[in-house]
Amino acid sequence: MVVPTKKLSRSRYKKRRYQKEKVKKIQLQRCKNCGQMSLPHRVCPECGFYKGRFVINFKKEKKKSK
Repeated sequence: MVVPTKKLSRSRYKKRRYQKEKVKKIQLQRCKNCGQMSLPHRVCPECGFYKGRFVINFKKEKKKSK
């Protein structure tokens, strides 16, 4: 059985242990077409453009009343 030669310091132990729990900030960027903030490498939810070209048409559907 392998035994560690030296005891880990508290800081080294905690660095490794809490690495999984770090929360990253959401990276947003401005859309080149409309200027709204959106996630990188995704279609803009406001205008439907991606990399300078039109990809998706976001038509707001009206609710039909009976």
